[in-house]
Amino acid sequence: MSHTVEKIGGTSMSEYQAVRDHIILHNRTPEQYYQRLMVVSAFGGITDGLLECKRTGAPGVYATYADAEDDSAWEQALDNVADRMAQINKDMFADTPERALADSFLSDRIVGIRECLHHLRQVCAFGQFQLAEQLQTVRELLAAMGEAHSAHNMVLYLRQSGVNAVLMDLTGWRADEAQPLDDALIEALSHFDLATQLPIVTGYAHCKEGLMGRFDRGYSEMTFSRLAVLTKAREAIIHKEFHLSSADPRLAGEDKVIPIGRTNYDVTDQLSNLGMEAIHPQAAKGLRQKGIPLRIRNTFEPDHEGTLITTDYRSPAPCVEMVAGRRNIFAVEMFDQDMVGRVSHYAEQFTDEIEDTSLNLVSKDMNANTLTYYVSGNRKTVRTLVAALKRKFEHADVHTHRVSLVSAVGSDMSIPGLLARSVAALNRTNVPVRAVHQTLRAVEMQFIVDDQYYEQAVKSLHDELVQTNADTVALSVA
Repeated sequence: MSHTVEKIGGTSMSEYQAVRDHIILHNRTPEQYYQRLMVVSAFGGITDGLLECKRTGAPGVYATYADAEDDSAWEQALDNVADRMAQINKDMFADTPERALADSFLSDRIVGIRECLHHLRQVCAFGQFQLAEQLQTVRELLAAMGEAHSAHNMVLYLRQSGVNAVLMDLTGWRADEAQPLDDALIEALSHFDLATQLPIVTGYAHCKEGLMGRFDRGYSEMTFSRLAVLTKAREAIIHKEFHLSSADPRLAGEDKVIPIGRTNYDVTDQLSNLGMEAIHPQAAKGLRQKGIPLRIRNTFEPDHEGTLITTDYRSPAPCVEMVAGRRNIFAVEMFDQDMVGRVSHYAEQFTDEIEDTSLNLVSKDMNANTLTYYVSGNRKTVRTLVAALKRKFEHADVHTHRVSLVSAVGSDMSIPGLLARSVAALNRTNVPVRAVHQTLRAVEMQFIVDDQYYEQAVKSLHDELVQTNADTVALSVA
């Protein structure tokens, strides 16, 4: 039997009983527990505590360590997250022997991290060593702690149910040197027998490339993807706490959204651009190039086959598969009468400035004398961009607007009159459209609206474009 490589997200990991019962054991005999590699994220909220909150930016251990003048602040942050991990141990294992093993593992890692961070501060007290040059390594060290804890706990937890789970610790804890990622994975795999063992793999992998430096919080998906590619997996599976659906159920209505049964990697790229990653684009690239199907499954509905994503899929009939969007983006509009005939020059300079400020380019439009780039980021960074553009093009008028982007997405949306229907649906519900983008490839159509109309725009487009084609979309259920 060919194997699968599977990834379990942090929110699902926190529901460890569901992981055991719905993912590992569900409808399987003991011999069917194996031929799988399980890549795990840290328990929900732990990486936020170790680094910084992904949603609010509230500082964790890393952010506090990077900014603190003394040790008390970051040590308190480390104590706080260690206490949360210890509580997870208690909740999972109560007074069983596994609790002592989990606590001992946690204590050893926390003590090691504390000593390392203390020593680094002492070394950086000398002028020849700069803390700023070591912060990326500190970030990786802390992030690795989250996955090491969750993977070790899950091994102990599954062994209680008779599963021969084994820890594949890729964090490089006390390792002498880093290897290239693929070499590190191949070396680790050589120690396991997928026929009789269930490896629980840390989502973080220590390697020469530095996964966090390149992919930040998307590092676990890169580990997952490379394992699938290197082992020629039959299928790659991501377990999340929700289905990949036709819209956000909180906006379109839980009774109206439809789980998407099939789609392709082209669609997942469009979703990534909207900040709604089914999988990190670079992780998807490896799977796509090797022809490995990706399945997104809902941890809490184990009998549902989820969404199957392949390279060559197209919907049985042209349709809109989902309506998605991105709130709170900035439209940076530059008008210059002298731009006529030199738009490419202005566009190149504009793009360079966006890259220099590390803003995320979401979309753009242009005419003879105006360029508008839609970017995501904070207002302070946008102001920096505007100031740079005014210095470079002193005769240009540069303005910003806070807007939202709503997209209709599908593997084949070559439907006559689709744009007219969409605009009419928005008009019926009093949603003013600031801009429209429709491309020749018929996989996405974008609408720019003022932010206060975002939710209504999602609901209106979903009602018009998906609900009216629900039967077609349902045909693509895997």
